[in-house]
Amino acid sequence: MRSGIVTTIMTEIAPTSSQHLHAEDALHAVRALYAEQLACLRGNLARFLAGEATGRVRAFYPYVQIEPADTAESALASFDTLASYGFVAGPGRYRATLTRPDLFADYYLDQFTRLIQHHRVPLQVGLSEEPIPVHFAVAEQGLTDADLSPARKRLLSLWFDAPDLAAMDDTVANGTADFAPDSPQPLSLFSAQRVDLSLQRLRHYTGTSAEAFQRYVLLTNYQFYVEEFVRLARQELAREDSAYVALVEPGNRITWRDGHVPAPDDLLAAIAGAPSSHAGASTGRLPQMPAYHLVKHDGEGITLVNIGVGPANAKNITDHIAVLRPHVWIMVGHCAGLQNSQQLGDYVLAHGYIRDDHVLDDDLPTWVPIPALSEVQLALEQAVAQVAGVRGLQVKRIMRTGSVASTDNRNWELLDHRIPLQRFRQGRAIALDMESATIAANGYRFRVPYGTLLCVSDKPLHGELKLPGMANHFYRGRVLQHLQIGIKAIEILQQQEATRLHSRKLRSHGDVAFR
Repeated sequence: MRSGIVTTIMTEIAPTSSQHLHAEDALHAVRALYAEQLACLRGNLARFLAGEATGRVRAFYPYVQIEPADTAESALASFDTLASYGFVAGPGRYRATLTRPDLFADYYLDQFTRLIQHHRVPLQVGLSEEPIPVHFAVAEQGLTDADLSPARKRLLSLWFDAPDLAAMDDTVANGTADFAPDSPQPLSLFSAQRVDLSLQRLRHYTGTSAEAFQRYVLLTNYQFYVEEFVRLARQELAREDSAYVALVEPGNRITWRDGHVPAPDDLLAAIAGAPSSHAGASTGRLPQMPAYHLVKHDGEGITLVNIGVGPANAKNITDHIAVLRPHVWIMVGHCAGLQNSQQLGDYVLAHGYIRDDHVLDDDLPTWVPIPALSEVQLALEQAVAQVAGVRGLQVKRIMRTGSVASTDNRNWELLDHRIPLQRFRQGRAIALDMESATIAANGYRFRVPYGTLLCVSDKPLHGELKLPGMANHFYRGRVLQHLQIGIKAIEILQQQEATRLHSRKLRSHGDVAFR
């Protein structure tokens, strides 16, 4: 097997691979290879930081590969026509580089199992040609706190691999990737380096480690919602029979459920008390987009992220959450109501999006439709009815369904009013915000189910502007109910099979096999 260390001159050694007809065995092989390579890289970095001349040091990500053949046996494979993922397009060679099998164990096991069931051929596991950057192999403080001279810093970049932008683009997700005929086709949307980059960025932007993130995600842009979420989470953890085990807040501060003792191998236990890497951790300031996690042992709990204001933030955070492969993300924010019949505090359930945010134009053309996903739509509508205590047509008195326009211009009201009015009329827009279309479009791009439930905070076209006194009155009346509706919608979705959420609407012809 290829050595994790190559000194002075790199010598290519053909890597061996193992074959597995059981998903558990394939995952075990991935774990072993990753641990071996990581130990090698960390050990040699320690030698380097101690002043030794290590020479050139390299370690590589493991890969998983499948090669269905065009045979009679493959034609008889157990192909599930209801499935939206878990299979490849046809005969050939398909590969994914993998990272953090501790964090992604359940996810990898599910993908491996589906591939074997669909194609009835073994999975191959081996070492890829994709190097592990030293920055992703150690805790951030490991290099940041190192007291290196300028000469030693130059040696670090010469002897160890750094992150490579060529291995971290989103061309597979965007549908623009071009592969040579003799090269493997992708099994996954993301390379291992791309995943590792996002895990680091999540820790930086949210102030919490990736281990804390749950598979049901609420996104908001109001601190009021965060405060209510934390209050409700602590209330939930006080229940002895709660299905939730912990609340994780920025700085990796963990509140365990009353009487709960974490197991030694609990991923959360591993981060408890660990120093947080976000910029404001030592001063008590919140990170840029703080995250709060109401945790279940199986990762099926709820994460709330305060993304701040604007499409750039919305794209940034969803770019990185996407590598965790959540079951859904839902935007619960405020909007401008564009119809005179709407009242402050009414809800808007988006069933279409007008993309005037521009941040995704290079990744997803604006002519691509962003469809509503029925499972999410129904859950949100049911949640409004249950929390607000209304039924039937009465739901329509407090909630409108229609197109939501998202803009990158916070002061769009100062434009020549004829321009936005014409666009709103043509697009049948009933609400305007700055994030929802971005979040939905990125969900579509990354095959992550999405939804939007907004609350009308002002009506600029009808003289009701967002002014301090009006906003405070609005907040007091609706903040708690709106957040409760978002949580209730997730509870409804949690009771369904998760595979129902991952709609075939989000998958393209010949899409990657991994969800």
